[in-house]
Amino acid sequence: MNIGVVCYPTFGGSGVVATELGNALAIRGHKVHFITYSQPVRLDFFSANVFYHEVNIPSYPLFQHAPYELALASKMVDIVQFEKLDILHVHYAIPHASAAFMAKQILKTKGINIPVVTTLHGTDITLVGKDSSYEPVVTFSINQSDGVTAVSNDLREETYKYFAVEKEIVVIPNFVNLERFQKQHKEHFRAAIAPFGEKLLVHTSNFRGVKRVQDVLKIFDKVRRKIPSKLLLVGDGPERQKMEKLCRTLKICGDVRFLGKLDAVEEVLSVCDLFLMPSEKESFGLAALEAMACEVPVISTNAGGIPELNLDGITGFVSNIGDVDDMVKNALYILEDANLPQFRANALARAREFEVDKIVPRYEEVYQKVINEQLQEVTTTA
Repeated sequence: MNIGVVCYPTFGGSGVVATELGNALAIRGHKVHFITYSQPVRLDFFSANVFYHEVNIPSYPLFQHAPYELALASKMVDIVQFEKLDILHVHYAIPHASAAFMAKQILKTKGINIPVVTTLHGTDITLVGKDSSYEPVVTFSINQSDGVTAVSNDLREETYKYFAVEKEIVVIPNFVNLERFQKQHKEHFRAAIAPFGEKLLVHTSNFRGVKRVQDVLKIFDKVRRKIPSKLLLVGDGPERQKMEKLCRTLKICGDVRFLGKLDAVEEVLSVCDLFLMPSEKESFGLAALEAMACEVPVISTNAGGIPELNLDGITGFVSNIGDVDDMVKNALYILEDANLPQFRANALARAREFEVDKIVPRYEEVYQKVINEQLQEVTTTA
């Protein structure tokens, strides 16, 4: 199958899932063409079946903001024709689904029918999509897609609740590559950060407000008062400055490491004891799944799709949004030497349920279904 993948080429969840899915499809023998404005951070450049097509966005004085959606649609048209794609898979509704609809209409005038699958990842529905500036286009684009998937049951239900979506939404959860995300023996790294055997807590995100990253620091501050601990923060974003200020206010900077954006995040996760995810909204919680694959239990909120992944009392604990004290209590329980090994084992066992080879065939089934329906439609029309 010749597949076009459109995504954001960033460290965010939708971009990571799209890239890892493309890599996995390439391994399974499909030709995968990434269409985006820069190279995705996890793209497997050494695969013979992976191709990258850059969207060039011309800059003209007339435009205050460059019309990326138009450039993207034009690039889709070009690649579908030149590479003879069988299907387009767009990740994140805004603006990829609407650009795909535009490309599809243009291709129809050239006698080409290209089916489109749209995957909803979270904030494209729960935050941005609800904005009145975008909602009509988001609703229309989803309904015009030939196939629609969502990464959790919670996201599926929220889409139906807030949008007049008539299409069937198939839930396909996020996945993890267990060959990459597994516990590695990096004792020298751990010893450098925690030389006196301190527990290591970790948080990874894009440091946006929805992640409640300041709660991470508040939780850690209270945990370290009971158990000698260090905190590793992976990522960057708009809340970074506030985090640094709170770190100084709490006088915990000596025990906190800001590591910035890392590609090899599994090396950090491998030496950690507990993952913190106090988000006010998560469609799935991919960062938590990657931590669990590295045998790191999770302290999280019960927001969105997180409870579908993090099983309360088994792989970690879930608490109400903003309930720092409850998260601290649960964290201290997990970190007890008598409890931590079982939580680690449970986390890994749960992660194995989302192994890439168990999830990717479900996307292949969706592709084949919409391709068959497209062929049937063309045959009937003819």
